[in-house]
Amino acid sequence: MGINTERDIEANMQIGPTDVGMVRIFIEADGLEIPMDFDPEEAEEIADEIRAAAQAARAVSS
Repeated sequence: MGINTERDIEANMQIGPTDVGMVRIFIEADGLEIPMDFDPEEAEEIADEIRAAAQAARAVSS
């Protein structure tokens, strides 16, 4: 499975701060829970990557 492989899987995602100063991305799908914790700097890098991917996706679709 790669980035371009479509799947028919429904999932919920939550993003927020933890009580110990981390940023958590929490994904739940089909009874599976995946908590991923990042320090604030890592979270900002991930946010930058998401913005860059969104910009690239806009270029493809236009």
